[in-house]
Amino acid sequence: MTDWDNTKPILEIENLSISFFTRLREIPAVMDFSCTVMPGEAMGLVGESGCGKSTVALAVMRDLGKNGRIVGGSIKFKGRDLTNMSEPELRKLRGSEIAMIYQEPMASLNPAMKIGAQLAEVPMIHQGMPRDQALALARQIVADVRLPDPDRILQAYPHQLSGGQQQRIVIAMALMSKPALLILDEPTTALDVTVEAGIVDLVKDLGEKYGTSMLFISHNLGLVLDVCDRLCVMYSGEAVETGNVAQVFDDMRHPYTQALFRSIPLPGADKTSRPLVAIPGNFPLPHERPKGCNFGPRCEYFTDGRCNAGDIPMVPAPGDRHATRCIRSTEIDWNAPIRIGKAVQKTPVGDVVLRMEDLRKYYNVSSGSFGGGVSKVVKANETLSFEAREGETLAIVGESGCGKSTFAKVLMGLETATSGKIFLYNQDIQDTPIEKRSTDTVSSVQMVFQNPFDTLNPSMNVGRQIIRALEIFNEGKSDADRHARMLELLDLVKLPRAFAERMPRQLSGGQKQRVGIARAFAGGAKIVVADEPVSALDVSVQAAVTDLLMEIQRKNRTTLLFISHDLSIVRYLSDRVMVMYLGHVVELGTTDQVFSPPYHPYTEALLSAVPIADTRVKKKRIVLEGDIPSAMNPPPGCPFQTRCRWKSQVPGGLCDREMPPVVTLAAGHQIKCHLSAEVLNGMEPVITIAAE
Repeated sequence: MTDWDNTKPILEIENLSISFFTRLREIPAVMDFSCTVMPGEAMGLVGESGCGKSTVALAVMRDLGKNGRIVGGSIKFKGRDLTNMSEPELRKLRGSEIAMIYQEPMASLNPAMKIGAQLAEVPMIHQGMPRDQALALARQIVADVRLPDPDRILQAYPHQLSGGQQQRIVIAMALMSKPALLILDEPTTALDVTVEAGIVDLVKDLGEKYGTSMLFISHNLGLVLDVCDRLCVMYSGEAVETGNVAQVFDDMRHPYTQALFRSIPLPGADKTSRPLVAIPGNFPLPHERPKGCNFGPRCEYFTDGRCNAGDIPMVPAPGDRHATRCIRSTEIDWNAPIRIGKAVQKTPVGDVVLRMEDLRKYYNVSSGSFGGGVSKVVKANETLSFEAREGETLAIVGESGCGKSTFAKVLMGLETATSGKIFLYNQDIQDTPIEKRSTDTVSSVQMVFQNPFDTLNPSMNVGRQIIRALEIFNEGKSDADRHARMLELLDLVKLPRAFAERMPRQLSGGQKQRVGIARAFAGGAKIVVADEPVSALDVSVQAAVTDLLMEIQRKNRTTLLFISHDLSIVRYLSDRVMVMYLGHVVELGTTDQVFSPPYHPYTEALLSAVPIADTRVKKKRIVLEGDIPSAMNPPPGCPFQTRCRWKSQVPGGLCDREMPPVVTLAAGHQIKCHLSAEVLNGMEPVITIAAE
């Protein structure tokens, strides 16, 4: 960094336009995009999928593939225009001065090479460093990215590390040659919220330590608030607002930025009294963009004849380098009270429809290759006990590997439990696998999966897929009946009836998820297990899909089991919350009870890790050290004791020796913990909101 004047931008993108060329047409992906990153500054790029964020990053790396081309503008790095550089010059820059971290860490790691050798390659190639020196540097940087036992990690292969550890190695690799610019493309999307918190802290600390400038791409506004100094909001290929992060959050000047904030569950949002407001309409396809303002057809401030008259330029807005692409930005009353969603009646909670008692699910796993070796037991679920009522939303939260999805499979009958009872309307269904369950039982317990892309048949149109479910559930007396019911289900999930003829590839992610929901309700489901149903969707689509689930629940009095790691959505949607860790239920209570002290130490850490897109929110920072222990080899005593910051408050090493008892703190609120009532009652809130 010493070779550059700190008063000049590291990265300067001016009027950048990028197109992809197909046999049929030129598809403009990014138009007239400008942004500046100063030395040591972190710039956030936010927006929905398809808005052009990753395309901008790939253009900076000059890695747009065969059919992508920069058709206008310039990208200057340290004053040199990257668009005119030759391939050898670019190769010299990539990896040494500009490094990129991708969303999926395994895409950047060679599965057949040890970690140490992969890291040492970077300075050996870019700086001609001797191998022993490069390995010493690799060890130092592995320690910098806070990985335990660096010597063991350097000798490991990528598959021997967890997702969070792999992502740290990729960050270490990017930092090996101390680049001036680090591009991070959704680096934490595939990770748990607790691991994400550790990586976000790490990225910030390393940015300060090495003086690295960052381009941080994310659709998570809370994460951008945690990491970045400046922000650029993109919509349909254009930058629509840019400025200082706090300024854009608190003093926004573009209708799309405002609409984004209204569709995310910030503290204070409530599914009945203050529902989220989804952005109407759909994101335009690149070759179907409207004339004038791209956001015009979805904007509540749209004025015909002005907003669609011609191209809209970026104009200055009040504040430090703050600009917006809105010709009405000075006329709109940005301080007007937010138009909140229509308040609705709370769904009354009825009788118990599902009850689990002491449910256990163990798997036998062979430790040798090809099935030989010692047989070990994986304890996926341990003594699960809870009940769910009609019309209630029960959220199940915890990190990957805590047993959430195993529990869902057992309930669905895709797996049978090792011991314990599952009662559906007082009928014991625990020992009945799905193929032996009656049609009534199968149709009354349905599932909505995380990834809508994998659950639809690509060769069958939407209407046929829903009718197929109706046939299996013996719904309707004739084909005409079933066709009519299919159209009603499309109405229920707010999809146009014409979509019955469409193939899955013609639908967006949010629309596919709606088809999945329609299919789940085809047999009049009474209990719906929603396994991360909105985590693969954009924030504006999330609001619409969660609103839809709530509306169907009110209409059908459905019991919703909502599996998620996103505690903001959980707080907004759920009536009760069950927190799981390593197969155990460690806390269970109403949403208000779980979100306010006293907490189970694990719940406290989960809450502190949630990124919240609100400048008024102050959070305690509790970063969990280490990963979830293996369910094949759980720690003795309390399952959480290896990562617990409160362990020293329990005398006599009790946490190391004994499984904690289930303690009732208040009516309906229980935790599994050795902490005394005195310590629990002295806990402080993790999340506080500053008075305005």
